[in-house]
Amino acid sequence: MAMSNNVIGCINFVAVILSIPIIGAGIWLLNGEADSCVQFLQWPVIILGVLILVVALAGFIGAFFRVSWLLIVYLVAMLVLVILLVSLVAFVYMVTLRGHGNIEPNRAYLEYRMDDFSGYLRRRVRSSFKWDRIRSCLSQTNMCAELNQGYRMAQDFFNARLTPMQSGCCKPPTQCAYTFVNPTYWISPINTAADMDCLQWSNDQTQLCYNCDSCKAGLLANLRKEWRRANVILIITVIVLIIVYLVGCCAFRNAKTEDLFRKYKQGYT
Repeated sequence: MAMSNNVIGCINFVAVILSIPIIGAGIWLLNGEADSCVQFLQWPVIILGVLILVVALAGFIGAFFRVSWLLIVYLVAMLVLVILLVSLVAFVYMVTLRGHGNIEPNRAYLEYRMDDFSGYLRRRVRSSFKWDRIRSCLSQTNMCAELNQGYRMAQDFFNARLTPMQSGCCKPPTQCAYTFVNPTYWISPINTAADMDCLQWSNDQTQLCYNCDSCKAGLLANLRKEWRRANVILIITVIVLIIVYLVGCCAFRNAKTEDLFRKYKQGYT
C-alpha cells in the first residue's frame, strides 16, 4: 500500500506540473495583441489550469497522508476537469478551422474578410456594442503609428509583412485603389464602390479603418492565430494529463487491492 501511495503521489506531482503550462497559456493570451482587446478564452483556460492545480495538490496530499476519500475526490474531480479541457481543445480547434488570408496582386501582406471566419468568431465582433469597446482598445495601441516609422516609400510598404490587424485596421482595403502617401494616410480613391470599407476609411489618425469590416476580420485573424498557438500547448498537455490520470487510476486500484488482500490475510491469520 505504501509503495502504491508513493506512486500516486508522484503521479499527482506530475499533474501539478502539468497545470503550469495551462495557466501559462491563459496568461500568454491575456497579453496577446488581439486577446488583450477581446478577453474570452483566457479566463476559462486560466480557471481550468488553477482547478487542475488545486485538484492535483489534493490528490498529492491524499496520497502522502493515505486519505482514501481524498484520493477518490481527486479521481472524480480530475476526470471532470480532463473532460472539460478536452472539450475546450475541441471547441478552439473547430472555431479556428477557417480564416486564411487572401492574396492581393503586388502585395506581400494579406487581406482578410469577415466571411472567411467561423460564425462564432464573427459574432464576437458583429454587434456595435461589442465593437465600440474593442475599437476603443485598438485605437490606444501603437500598431498603426509604428508603420509610419518603419515605411516611408510605397513599395517598401507593399512588400511589408503586416500583421492581420495592421493590414485590416491601419490602411484601406487594396481593392479600393487609394493612393499611398504614408502607411496611415491615403488619397484619391478610384473605386469607392468596390467595398463598403472604402467609404469607412478615414485619414483621421484616431479613426483610420477601425470601423471597417476588414479591421474586424484582421482582429479575428490575429485572434485565430493566438488561439491556435495556445491550443497546441493545451493539446500536448491534455494528452499527457490523460496518460497521468489513467496511470493514477491503475495505481489507486492496485493500492485498494493490496489493502483488501492485507486485511484478508490479517483476518485469516
